[in-house]
Amino acid sequence: MLPSIHHPRYQALQSHLKALRQGAGFTQIQLAERLGVHQTYLSKIERGERYMDVLLYLDWCRACGAEPDAAIKALMNAGA
Repeated sequence: MLPSIHHPRYQALQSHLKALRQGAGFTQIQLAERLGVHQTYLSKIERGERYMDVLLYLDWCRACGAEPDAAIKALMNAGA
């Protein structure tokens, strides 16, 4: 069964994504421009109002200078 966006694992993903963005020194607007999406779309993902798909996750990591495999390991170690 697909977990809800309110599931603790998904909440860990939201925190993880925000930490990646902030660690790279980007505002939501700056990251949105790099990804070619609207800032409001990123905001909704970070607030848990939208799902993150794996392809956007890969792009998010790369835009923030993070290797996706290392980022996933960090997320898993955080309890997600």
